[in-house]
Amino acid sequence: MIGGSGVDGAIHRAAGPGLFEECRTIGYCPEGEARITGGYLLPAKFVIHTVGPVWEGGGYGEAELLAGCYRESLALAASREIQTIAFPCIATGGHEFPPETACDIAVEAVSTWLARNALPREVTFCCYSDADARWYRERLEMLPSA
Repeated sequence: MIGGSGVDGAIHRAAGPGLFEECRTIGYCPEGEARITGGYLLPAKFVIHTVGPVWEGGGYGEAELLAGCYRESLALAASREIQTIAFPCIATGGHEFPPETACDIAVEAVSTWLARNALPREVTFCCYSDADARWYRERLEMLPSA
């Protein structure tokens, strides 16, 4: 939440210094949890921050923590009556979570949430690479139509 590298850094640079100041008041966000702030200079009203797990081989609860990132973020969005939300490929950069495995977890967590909850109404997955986008398209195409 401090605007380091990757997606977090890009969001902080685009949002301006107000985002960093608000994040300082929130403090620490454990892996698998989420926090919400204002969007500041972004076109979005809110930024939902989540901390993905560092991949350590898969035997340390990484999958459940990653699923928690999505569930907690969606719950925060719903609590604020947010209609749309966009997710990057959480933890697949510096945290080295295998992208294809992360895709499976993300699609499962989000599709389960959407089947049980009215909000948010729309979820977008923002992919860094063509390979990521291909995995998400394939997984999403396998879901039953609503």
